[in-house]
Amino acid sequence: MSDRGKTGRGNLLFFGIDPTGKSPEQIELEWFEKYYHGDIPQLTLRAVLIGMVLGGVMSLSNLYVGLKTGWGLGVAITACVLSFSIGTALKKIGLLQTNLSILENNCMQSTASSAGYSTGSTMVGAISALLMIRGEHLPFWTLLIWTIFLAILGVIVAIPMKRQMINIEQLKFPSGVAAAETLRSLYVKEGETSKQASSLGIAGLLGAVAAFARSNTFVWYPKILKIPAMFDIPGAIAGQKLAQWTISLDMSLIMVGAGAIIGMRVAWSMFLGGLFNYAYLAPIIYERGVIKELGYQGIVSWSLWGGTAIMLTSGLLTFAFQWQTIRRSFSGISKILIGRTPKIPNRKLVTLKEIEVPDTWFLLGMAAATIGVVSIQVINFSIHWWMGIISILMTFFLALVACRATGETDITPVGAMGKITQLLYGVIAPANITTNLMTACVTAGAAASSADLLTDLKSGYLLGANPRKQFLAQFVGIFAGAAVIVPAFYVIVPTPQVLGSDQFPAPAAQVWKAVAELLAHGLSSLDITERWALAIGGLVGILIPVLERLLPAKFRRFIPSAMGLGLAFVIPFWNTLSIFLGALIAWVIERKAREVSRKYTIPVASGMIAGESLMGVLMALLGTLGMMR
Repeated sequence: MSDRGKTGRGNLLFFGIDPTGKSPEQIELEWFEKYYHGDIPQLTLRAVLIGMVLGGVMSLSNLYVGLKTGWGLGVAITACVLSFSIGTALKKIGLLQTNLSILENNCMQSTASSAGYSTGSTMVGAISALLMIRGEHLPFWTLLIWTIFLAILGVIVAIPMKRQMINIEQLKFPSGVAAAETLRSLYVKEGETSKQASSLGIAGLLGAVAAFARSNTFVWYPKILKIPAMFDIPGAIAGQKLAQWTISLDMSLIMVGAGAIIGMRVAWSMFLGGLFNYAYLAPIIYERGVIKELGYQGIVSWSLWGGTAIMLTSGLLTFAFQWQTIRRSFSGISKILIGRTPKIPNRKLVTLKEIEVPDTWFLLGMAAATIGVVSIQVINFSIHWWMGIISILMTFFLALVACRATGETDITPVGAMGKITQLLYGVIAPANITTNLMTACVTAGAAASSADLLTDLKSGYLLGANPRKQFLAQFVGIFAGAAVIVPAFYVIVPTPQVLGSDQFPAPAAQVWKAVAELLAHGLSSLDITERWALAIGGLVGILIPVLERLLPAKFRRFIPSAMGLGLAFVIPFWNTLSIFLGALIAWVIERKAREVSRKYTIPVASGMIAGESLMGVLMALLGTLGMMR
């Protein structure tokens, strides 16, 4: 783990500030005097409206991709490029007198990020797992209010973290720095931005056309123009066609785009893990009669135990290895809770306090979020009120760690957050699957969204934005995201059978479900081969992080990603193959044309994902309406 979060000297030097010997108040004052831009338009109606629209639309994309891969993809940089391009276009046709200012765009980014980050993870994890277990949807209004209160909790918890971790400690939050640099470049290199936006738009159109051509929604569409959903690879294993082992080529572009963003290490880890699982292990277990039927659902009912064990043990051990981060998190808790009284009698410090989010907002927000979350837990999920209170307390303390981990490494340990809570409630509420899932849903969802939103606040800090206005933009984004993503969830997942199917493998939900069921029913409920898979997978999950810490840096790139390896056992091989192909293409381009890769890989990949996922949502909606007629 890097020590860069200990002093944050690199980021202070970014502003020309030497932290040596300066008090926190002096550091804040220097930022305010030199970099704060209170005179630039920020929280305007047009910025918030564009952010709500973009965030709502991109939350659909995250929901769609999350149900397919278990990953949530960032929306900030894509939203910045789109917002700047939309503003430029509206200005040219006379609907806007001026384009959005750089800080208006930043506020727009805050709204869009909140809409995408703080609502989507709730659906693809615990809520989907609960749906698979119960066999029926939660009532619409219950899910909507639950999603809103969890998002509010995440935004509110980020308030005290921001001043300590961003203002004072100057943690890196690398994605936040990247978003700030993207915004700066947008307003300097308008021509380059136009090309990036065009590439995103063309890729989006390509993805939408590909999804449309594969759909069976429109019977009038000529068959000759249809693209098959899957291309069968010739060959056989154990006398069965490769397609029976999920070894096919998916014609979707979503996974190709996701692979380009995810990167080569995770992708090759998934590819090798997928080959080992579906081409070697599954045939052996099938011939022994443990796997009763072939196809994705039949195989994954066995293989998910090994994959879950890899992700669980590696996530928890990696979390434990971050003990210095955890120590720093809790050593600064008094500063976060108590705050600091300015020691410098300066009117500018008073003004600085006025632009930060007031402590009263934090206290009132926490009270409202706590009452809302615990009330729903008690009324709708029959969870004891004191267990609900514990989940709120755990959220705050785990958010401390999640925010610091993200600030120091750019990695938010979402899986570890949820699993720690699941393990705790497996002890204090054994055999209660609903309690296990819905308490962990609170800690994982709110802690992760707090960390992601601090990344957004870091961008604003680097640009000299007003943090109070950013908070308000984030708060508004909650309602835009919830208003879109909750109805969309019912449309995309009309029945529980859709989850865990070829269309939506829902790997994150399957892991949540597996851990909850294992804690409730015990190891005796598993077949002996599944117990061996748990044991071996758990050891592999321990071995990988240990090797990452012990081996010299030059050898670490040859160690597989534990998360990628584990996911390979939970998603079908055709998804793994597409992800690998996307990462391979992006890797080759980066090697051959680094500047082209820097400019266009993310826009093109994001465009393909957004275009196809939004068309997929539209096709699902039309299919649902067709069933209703």
